[in-house]
Amino acid sequence: MTKFDRHTIAALVALILLQLIMLSALYAGIRPHPPIATPLFGIAPFLGAAMAIAIGAIIVGPLTDTAGRGLSLLAALMALVSFGPQKYLDAQFPLIWPAVILGQMATVVIFVRVFMARRGEATHANEVRV
Repeated sequence: MTKFDRHTIAALVALILLQLIMLSALYAGIRPHPPIATPLFGIAPFLGAAMAIAIGAIIVGPLTDTAGRGLSLLAALMALVSFGPQKYLDAQFPLIWPAVILGQMATVVIFVRVFMARRGEATHANEVRV
């Protein structure tokens, strides 16, 4: 495992913990908590799916191959539903800003590491062909 894998795993774990805490707040009814539903889906099943995908990325290896990188990107994209830039306009932002900022930082780490790993793999493949 490289240091880049560890950075990506740390970012995925941060997203899992943030989502788990928000899901727990929803179930306990502690404010602030995410809405029970959005126009497209119930938030609890969505958070469960997002955490399962992030855990899957960790198990597969977040940067090892196409599956790991795909799961990592999907986990980051799903986390942006809860922690994306749209949250700056949310009335509860003053109460949730630490989670939003950390969630955004974690997703940036994941995006950067996945794209760097992909670029490195492509560069390595080109060197092998030469």
